[in-house]
Amino acid sequence: MGNPLTPEVLADPVALTRTLVDIESVSRNEAEIADCVEGALRRVPWLTVDRHSHTVMARTDLGRPQRVVLAGHLDTVPLADNWPSRTEGDLMWGCGTSDMKSGAALALHLAATLPAPRHDVTYLFYEAEEIEAEYNGLTLVATAHPDWLAADFAVLLEPTYGRVEAGCQGTLRVRVDLAGVRAHSARSWLGSNAIHAAAVPLARLAAYEAREVDIDGCRYREGLNAVAVEGGVAGNVIPDHCAVVVNFRFAPDRSVENALAHVREVFAGYPVAVVDVAGGALPGLDQPAARDFLAAVGDAPAAKLGWTDVSRFSARGVPAVNFGPGDPNLAHRRDEHVEIPRIVEGARVLRAWLAG
Repeated sequence: MGNPLTPEVLADPVALTRTLVDIESVSRNEAEIADCVEGALRRVPWLTVDRHSHTVMARTDLGRPQRVVLAGHLDTVPLADNWPSRTEGDLMWGCGTSDMKSGAALALHLAATLPAPRHDVTYLFYEAEEIEAEYNGLTLVATAHPDWLAADFAVLLEPTYGRVEAGCQGTLRVRVDLAGVRAHSARSWLGSNAIHAAAVPLARLAAYEAREVDIDGCRYREGLNAVAVEGGVAGNVIPDHCAVVVNFRFAPDRSVENALAHVREVFAGYPVAVVDVAGGALPGLDQPAARDFLAAVGDAPAAKLGWTDVSRFSARGVPAVNFGPGDPNLAHRRDEHVEIPRIVEGARVLRAWLAG
């Protein structure tokens, strides 16, 4: 069977979205869609194309003073009786329509139809964003081809419902461990209940007042919350261990070290063990390419309340924002869908920005 990403499909971002959705690409199964994307881009005479695993890179080299990145992941979460795609009126339904094949389609459409952008552009179509970071295509590229990530500004085509969501929060998960003394529950006074001991750290969380901070006109609100309580031995045993798992979503003006120090301060007197951590990303909206992009979109940016791969660019000194036609509230849902007019508008905005 031939490549469904024909020149006619590439010229229409709506048809392109549906075609990408209809190539099943659950995480770790991106070979077919990467083959199709690579094959389509290698037909474009103004692009240099390369590939690492199932991540495809295409770039212009026009000698422009600035380089920007447009990046979108090719994988989806597992199917939920929502594939292949279907359309009803102005809605396109199917796994990946919102998160984020409609966004990836915009980048692929521009790569194939815009020969002379005002900035040099690196287009990245990467694998395994929806699963563990060790498989993420940007993680792999950062080691094998770090030059692919070099730029003055980056746009991650994550679902934002057509608005700019700048930077992203950092995220930190820790375990607060609580010790007790095991005993028979019929003689509980001989022991010390570790689950009961969780009352004090839980009370600190309940009383916690989250910080809010404005950065580049975007308001980030932090959050410190228990997300799990682990403990218990048996129905007749006083437990000698309990752990409260806590997630801290922190504003991007905090470093990872500062965020951890803050959490340790909140739980002073208790052992705190880091489970996982990822730094945030500053908006960087004062950069020239970012200002041009905001002007093309026309709406005020908002803070990204969550973590995305913009953090990977920020860590390399590349300011980045999120912008895509999908609705983030529909991501990963059985009824995932995208509004077709938002695909059309997203393509218009990006073309206006890059065509100048």
